[in-house]
Amino acid sequence: MLSEILKEETRENHQQLEKMLIGKLKAVSGVKDYADLLKYFYGYFGGLEDQINQAIDPDLLPDNADRRKTQSIAEDIKALGETVPAKANSDTLPRIKNHLEALGALYVIEGSTLGGKIISKMMEQQLALNGAGLSFFTGYGDRTGQMWETFKQVLDQQAANPEQEAVVIAAANETFLKFGEWFARNKTVKQN
Repeated sequence: MLSEILKEETRENHQQLEKMLIGKLKAVSGVKDYADLLKYFYGYFGGLEDQINQAIDPDLLPDNADRRKTQSIAEDIKALGETVPAKANSDTLPRIKNHLEALGALYVIEGSTLGGKIISKMMEQQLALNGAGLSFFTGYGDRTGQMWETFKQVLDQQAANPEQEAVVIAAANETFLKFGEWFARNKTVKQN
């Protein structure tokens, strides 16, 4: 199954990005730091979602519109009293020219919802936010596991051969790498 192959083939890039994110999360010492962190996500995911939306149609992923993260990130940033930044442009994003590349990028975005509950609780405790600014990391709430499984089912049905699998894997790895570069380039949030 492609979803299992992806997990293995992206493990190294996923772990590198996760390590960077954990460092940034631990370094958040106030609402401003947290808002800055959300701005990173907004910029990258916003630009990425715009590209994905051009390559995915409702026939492929019927609940695609429900999977958009940018609006909830923007609402969180505003709830914290900050201004929503610009979205990343194609120079800083992975190349997405077809539905297979879009699915590879979506694998990264959708996978990020799995750890969101932990991050949400961590930020709630660290900053005493009383629920404000946490909708992005809350993800799909109780439906998170179900939404992930639905996405994996669609993903597993798409790549018909090893060449197509390679396209999805390359796009997922590039998405992880470019996200790490995006964080490294934008050093607003300090890191321990």
